[in-house]
Order: sequence, then C-alpha cells, then structure tokens
Amino acid sequence: MEVKETNHVYELAERLSSRFNSNIKETAIILAAGHGKRIKSQRSKMLHKIWEVPTVERVYNACKEAIKDLNIVIVVGIKAKDVIELIGKRDSTIFAYQEFQNGTGHAVQVALDKIENKMSDGIVYVLPGDMGLIDKQTMNLFREEFLKTDSDMMVLTGLFEGDSKNNSYGRIIRVKELDEKGKSSGKDKGKVIEIMEYKDILSLPQDKPYKIVFNGKTYSFSKKELIENPEFNSGVYAFKYNKLTELVSQLSNENVQNEIYITDLISLFNKKNYTVMAISPVEQYVVMGFNNKSVLKEMEEIAREKVYEKLKDIIEIKDPDDFFIHESVVDEIIEMDKKNIPLDITIGKGVYIGKGVKLNYNLEFKKNAFITSNVHFGQNIIIWQNVHLSSLSHQKIIIGNNVEILWGDIIKGNIVIGDNCRIESSVNMTGSDEHPLKIGNNVLIKGTSYIFGSIIEDDIQIEHSVLIKKKVEKLIKRNGEIQRIRYYLPMPEGIDAVEDL
Repeated sequence: MEVKETNHVYELAERLSSRFNSNIKETAIILAAGHGKRIKSQRSKMLHKIWEVPTVERVYNACKEAIKDLNIVIVVGIKAKDVIELIGKRDSTIFAYQEFQNGTGHAVQVALDKIENKMSDGIVYVLPGDMGLIDKQTMNLFREEFLKTDSDMMVLTGLFEGDSKNNSYGRIIRVKELDEKGKSSGKDKGKVIEIMEYKDILSLPQDKPYKIVFNGKTYSFSKKELIENPEFNSGVYAFKYNKLTELVSQLSNENVQNEIYITDLISLFNKKNYTVMAISPVEQYVVMGFNNKSVLKEMEEIAREKVYEKLKDIIEIKDPDDFFIHESVVDEIIEMDKKNIPLDITIGKGVYIGKGVKLNYNLEFKKNAFITSNVHFGQNIIIWQNVHLSSLSHQKIIIGNNVEILWGDIIKGNIVIGDNCRIESSVNMTGSDEHPLKIGNNVLIKGTSYIFGSIIEDDIQIEHSVLIKKKVEKLIKRNGEIQRIRYYLPMPEGIDAVEDL
C-alpha cells in the first residue's frame, strides 16, 4: 500500500474512532484485518453478508446487545477503509489499523496499544470478524461462565459433528480426570492445556502416546483419542485484562508461518499457573466462520432457517428456502403476534421484505414482490408478483386500507396511496422530495401509465396516461358520472431531433 493511502487509513481510523470510556471495565476486540484469499472476492471478507448484514457488523451487534457497557476495538487491515466506513463513528468504538498482518496475536497487540493506560483492570474479549452467526445469547453465556469460574482466560469451543477425519480444526486438549499414574487431577480437571492443530496430530507416531506435563502431573493421550476429540477452537476468547497485558508481549513468531498466534497465550498462561478454561455454546452453528463461498452460503441458509422457525406459526411463508424478511421486521411481527390478533400475512416465494417496512393485518405478498425501506402498509392489501416498492431512507410510502397493487408495478419515493385504491399492472409511479405523489381514496389507475409528483383527488379513474406534476380534480359531469382521465399524454420534448426513416 502506498504511503499516501496508508496515511489516509490512519487518519480515517482516528477520525471515526470515538472516545474510549475508561469507566467501562469490559472491552471487545474484533479481528477484521484479514482479506480472506479463499473467498475469491475483491470485497473484504468481513463485508460479506449473512441475511443482508455484513459479518463484522453481526459480530459487533452481538457484543453490544449482550454487554450493556462495552468498549469495542475493531482491528482493520486489508480493505481497512471499507470496514471503517461500514461501521462508522459509534459510541465507545475505536479502530486500530494493523498495517502488516502478522497473525492473530499481533492483531491483539495492535488493539491493546490503542487502549494502553485506559484500562486498569477488567475483561477483554477477542472475536473473529467473520463469525457472523454468533448472537447475544452466546455472548451472554460466555461472559457469565467466565465470571462464574473466575478464569484468567477462557476459550469458546465448538463440538464437531460428523466424521472426525473431516475435522481439520485445532483440538482443545483438556486435563483428564486421572493422570497417567491413575491419580486424580483434582481441581485441574477440565482446564485447557493446549490447542493442538490437526496436522500436528496426524504427524504423531501411531504407537506412541502423546504426553503433556501440567501442574506437575503427566497426562497421556493416544493419537486416536486426539483425532476423535470433537472439541475445537472457535477463535473467541476472554481474558482478565491485567493477565493479558502481562503476557501478550511475550508472544513470538518463531514458527513456520512466521506469525504471532493468540493460541500461544495458553501455554504462557499455564506456565504462570493462570487458569485457562473452555466452554461450548448451546447451538454449534454460532461458532461457524467462513473461508469460502460455500460455507458462507451454508451460514446464510442457517440464518434463513432461524427466521423461518421464529415465524412459521405466526405468518404463512410459501417457500421456507426462498424468502427474505429483515430481522427488525421479524421482531415487529413477533411483537404484533403478542397481541393475540391473527396477522393473516402471507409471504410468497422469493418475496423480499427489507429494513424499515411496517407490516399490518391481512397482507398478501405474491411471488417475487420486492419491498424495502420506509413502506408502511394499511390493512387488507394484496401485492401481486414482481411488484417493486421502495423509497430512499428519508422518504416514505404510505399505503391505505383495502388496496390492491397488481403485477409488475414500480412504485418509488415519497408517496401516499389512499384507501380502496387499485393500481393495475404496468403502472410506474414516483414521488420526489420536492414533488411527492398523493393519491386519494377509491382511485383506479390502469393501463400503461406513468405518474410523477402529482395530486390525484378521490374517486378518479386514470387509464393509459402520463401525468407529471399535475393536479387531477374530481370533476362530476352533468349525468352524475366522474370524469375519467384517459390517454392523457404531455407534449413531447426534443421533437426536433426525431424524424421519420
């Protein structure tokens, strides 16, 4: 990276970092410096989305939701600018730039340098930024277990499900109940001795046990035992701050990869007789990280399954494998259900309901309808297939009761649609900030029509017309009928540039 660009990253990280709250005793370090070469993308690995939310933001949210008072340090590196701008300036959030990626241990060192002399004691959590399924419940469990056991270091572990030969993760090696002489391990039982990489296990001799001395006692493990051990390292840790800062500088890069690894802290803690414990979450999927597109897709499918499980007995979802409802909308649906009034909401195959959408009772969204941003629905509405409804973040679409919008319509911007309206197919409607679109009650719009920034009064019928910044009044003819608007086309512009062939 050029010096000018590097300086810009440092400046951006400083500008969008907020004040570290020294009164808060807990800090989370999120490791988001890696690019993820195996993901084969120009985008930062941390910006790949799970259920429409970038993974690094999901990790951030899980931490903030679980721990009320928390400082967060996000370590950025490759594609640092993109990650910093995604998170933006948030309370008690600091960015630390790891200019050269020298391993997870080095990333923690870089983060701690940013908060040096700002913490006297407390807890530091370390999490990878690609663990996009970790949630509030898991972080609460991890924190509570760390406090309850009074550990100096704790590892969140996963339990591999399936054939152990397919488990390429580093194994968690714990103190057994009995040492090799058959003597009780006492209070040491269950403590973490080390994390052993799978490739190192495979290189062990077949007929010779692997022996480890811990706290004066020798523990013996067969190669088969180590391979079949399902417990693996997730990359999530908790530390007592003082113990971490005491030992983190002792990490070295004397290994084949020439990198500084956070896992080496386990042996350093054990040498000091500091307690290292481990706990596995209730749901194993929360510790999933990804290095390729197929695993990311699997994580997306798990997120979809979680949403479906929450909603399957509240609303009707036609295809559990093909729909999207933003998590904030999911929460609102669950709150609506608590009123014990049937919602009667139907979600067709391929329907997308984005952030900011406000649902109501008796709504039907047919196949591939796309609705996002501030779209607020009344009751008793049918949205037909391939309809597009969207607004900018500061705009709003308000749809009244008993409205039907037919297939393929595109409706965007600042718009109010009154009660009992019917917008037939092939209609395009737009409202801007300066010229919002207001449609009264009992309005019918049909044919290939385009309407922009207009005011349409009640009971009007419009067919095959183009209305741009017009007011359409309710005109009653002598016979009592309301004047219809049909085939209204504005005078063409640029006609001088058009000629017959």
